[in-house]
Amino acid sequence: MATGLSTQLTRQIGEHLVAAKLGRMGYLAAPLAGNVPLFDLLAADESGFTIPIQVKAINGASWQYKADSFIEIEILDDFQHVRGKKQLLNPALVCVYILLGAQEHQDEFFIFSLKDLQEHTFAIYKSRKRPKNPASTHCAVWPKDLAPFRDNWGLIAQSFMAARSTIHSS
Repeated sequence: MATGLSTQLTRQIGEHLVAAKLGRMGYLAAPLAGNVPLFDLLAADESGFTIPIQVKAINGASWQYKADSFIEIEILDDFQHVRGKKQLLNPALVCVYILLGAQEHQDEFFIFSLKDLQEHTFAIYKSRKRPKNPASTHCAVWPKDLAPFRDNWGLIAQSFMAARSTIHSS
């Protein structure tokens, strides 16, 4: 079972690993102090354009989250009904999920957009009755589910291009 300290260390290691990777790619990246709910890092390119990045690191088997962050779930008579997708504040938000390995060279990185996680959640979360807690929307995503996004670092460059084009087109 994870302790508060081990959870904080895992989070800190993940954020700094991503910042270091981005630095090697030529971007400036800084973890934010404190709790910013929507992202953990800000990355900047040589022109000063910035993108926010959400980082989630684990030592265990899966990343845990609540499905109702991404999809509309209505509970009627202890039965959960999936009603559709929620509107995301920033569907293009870059997410980097890290599976920390026993050794540094064994770390695995999965890079995708928040919209990608929403699509995955919508595809797997079914209407049902939860036996222990009918109101629970607990969900998990496993490394095998994110395999198409492994080492997808090109998404970072694409996100900077999108940020630049948004500014230049206005």
